[in-house]
Amino acid sequence: MLNVLDAAMADPWGVLRTVLGDPLHPGGEDATRALLDRAGVTRGTRLLDVGCGAGGSLALANERGASAVGLDHDPRGSGTVRGELASLPFRDASVDVVLAECVLCLADLDRGLAEARRVLDAGGRLALSDVVVAGDLLDLPSGLTEALCLSSARERERLLGRVAAASFSVESVADHREDLLAMRDRAASRVDYAGLLGAFGERGRRLRTGIEELEAAVEDGRVGYVSVVATAE
Repeated sequence: MLNVLDAAMADPWGVLRTVLGDPLHPGGEDATRALLDRAGVTRGTRLLDVGCGAGGSLALANERGASAVGLDHDPRGSGTVRGELASLPFRDASVDVVLAECVLCLADLDRGLAEARRVLDAGGRLALSDVVVAGDLLDLPSGLTEALCLSSARERERLLGRVAAASFSVESVADHREDLLAMRDRAASRVDYAGLLGAFGERGRRLRTGIEELEAAVEDGRVGYVSVVATAE
C-alpha cells in the first residue's frame, strides 16, 4: 500500500490531473479566456505560452487567430518546443504576449521575469496567474507543497513588486478566490481523501491533516490565486 502512496507523491501533478482533468489552474478555460482578453490577444498576436502542458491555453489562443507557440519541459503536440522559463529559446523582442499560468512559482522569479521581458517586443504584455500566500508558507508535506505550487509561493504585493522591478508596468490584477474555492470543492467531491488516506497509517494521517490545513487556508484567504497583466516598459 505504501508503494501506491509513494507513486502518487512522486507524480502529484499526474494525480491532480486524474482527479480534476486539464487545465490544472483555478477557473480553467474561462479564466484563461478572460486573461487573454485582458492581454489583448487577437488575430496575429505573437504569443508564447510558457509551461503549456497539454496545450489547452495554446489552443484557445490559436482559436483567436494568434500566432502562438508553446514551451514546456515535456512538449506535446504541434506548435510546441522544449525549454525552460529560466532560459527561453527565443530571440529578443520576438513576441507580443508571454502567457505564464502557474509557472512562475516553479522557477526563479527574477530570472523568469527577466527572460519574459527580454523576449517581449516594446509594449508587449506579460499575462500571468499564480498562487499567492498571506504570511508564512504552510508547513505541509513536500508532495502537497509541490503539487499545489506552494513551495515558493509569494505574497501578492511581493509578486507585483518583483514584476514592476523587472521593467513592467502592472496594468490589471484580478483575484480568483471563487475559482480556487470551486476547485477545492470539486476535488473534495471526487475523492474521499479522508477514507483513502486512512488506509496508510501514520503517513496517511499526516497527509490528511495537511490537506485539512490547506483547505482552511484557502477558506480564510491565507492561500489565494491571482492573475496579472503587465506591459513591458
